[in-house]
Amino acid sequence: MFFAREIKVNTINKLLLMLLLIFGWGIVNAHPPGLSSAELALNAKGLDAKLTFSIQDIEAFVPMDSDQDAEVTAAEMATAKPKIAELIAHEFRLSINQVVITPANPGTVEFDDQNNAHLEFQYLTDINAPVVINAEFLHKFSTGHRHFVTFKDLTGHLIGEKMLTQQDSQIIQDVTVADKESSENFTATTHSASFVDFLKLGIEHILTGYDHLLFLFSLLVITHSFWPALKVITFFTVAHSITLAFASLNLIELPSSIVEPLIAATIIYVGLENIVRKGHPKGRGMLTFFFGLIHGFGFASVLREMGISTNGTDIFMPLFSFNLGVELGQITVAAIVLPLIWWLHTKPLIEPRLTPVCSVMACLAGGYWLIERTLLT
Repeated sequence: MFFAREIKVNTINKLLLMLLLIFGWGIVNAHPPGLSSAELALNAKGLDAKLTFSIQDIEAFVPMDSDQDAEVTAAEMATAKPKIAELIAHEFRLSINQVVITPANPGTVEFDDQNNAHLEFQYLTDINAPVVINAEFLHKFSTGHRHFVTFKDLTGHLIGEKMLTQQDSQIIQDVTVADKESSENFTATTHSASFVDFLKLGIEHILTGYDHLLFLFSLLVITHSFWPALKVITFFTVAHSITLAFASLNLIELPSSIVEPLIAATIIYVGLENIVRKGHPKGRGMLTFFFGLIHGFGFASVLREMGISTNGTDIFMPLFSFNLGVELGQITVAAIVLPLIWWLHTKPLIEPRLTPVCSVMACLAGGYWLIERTLLT
C-alpha cells in the first residue's frame, strides 16, 4: 500500500512539474511576433506610401536610447527620426521595369501614444508598368515578423494586398486593370488570400498569447463539467470581441502601457480568488466578462501594430477574420485542456492540489508580467 501510494505521489509531482514548465515557458514568451504595415496609394504624380511599425520593432535596428539610461525620451525619439526614415526608405524598395525608384523627399516620421511609428514617403514617377515592392527590412526582424501591404488606385479603391514575410517579401502589383469585371475578380482574389492570412494570424496570436491563455486557464481550472466551462468561454469571447471591434475601429482607445499591466493584473486577481475562495468563487460570469473587455484591447493591439485601424485600410475583413482565428484557436485549446482538467478533478490525490497549485503559478506568472510591464519598461 505504501509503495503504491508513493508511485501515485510521484505521478502527481511529475504532472505538477510539467505544468510548471509550461507556465515557465509562457512567462518568457508572452508576446507575439512583430507586425507592421504599408499602404501605397496612386495619385496624379506617382504614389504615396504610408508605413506603420511598433516602436519596439523600430528600436531593434535603430536604437533610440543614445545615453543608455534604459529610458527613451521625446528628444531621443526626435533625434532618431531621420535615421529611421533613411533606413526604411532604403530597404522598402520599389521598382518599375527593373529600375529602382526613390522617394522624392526624405520622408516624415511620427510617433503616436500607442507606441507606433508612422512613416510617409512620396514617389514622383510615371506608373506605367507593374510596381515591384521588396520589403528588404524584414530580414532585420524576427523570423515571425509579418508586413501587410495594401495598394489603392487613383479613386481610393483597393486593388491589391498581401502579407509579406522573410520567406516571401515581395509583391508585384499591376496597377492597370482592363475592365470592371477584372477589377472585381482581382479584388475578390486578394481579399480571399488576406482573409486566410488574418485567420492564421488570429490563431497564432491566441496560441502564442500566453497571458490570455493563462487567464482563461485560471478561470477554467475550477470547472468540473461542460456547462460551467462553456459559460466562461462564452462570456470571455463576447467581451473581448466587443472591445476588439471598438478599439480596432478607433471608437475607444487605451494605450498599451495601461492595457498590458491590466491584463497581468486580471491573471493575478483570478488566481488569488481561486485560492481564497477555495476554487468555488461566485459571480464568475460577470467577472469574466469585465476582464474579457480588458483582454480585447490586447487583441486589438495586433491590428493596431499593423496600422490596420489608422491607415485607411478596410478594417472589417481583417477584423472579422482575425477575431474568427482567435476564437478557433481558443476553442482548440479549450477542447484539449478541459478534458484533462476534468479528469484530474476525478483523482482524489490530485483534486485538492490542482486548483491551488495552478493558481499559485498563475499568480507568479501574472506578477512577473506586471513587474515587467510597469517597472521594467
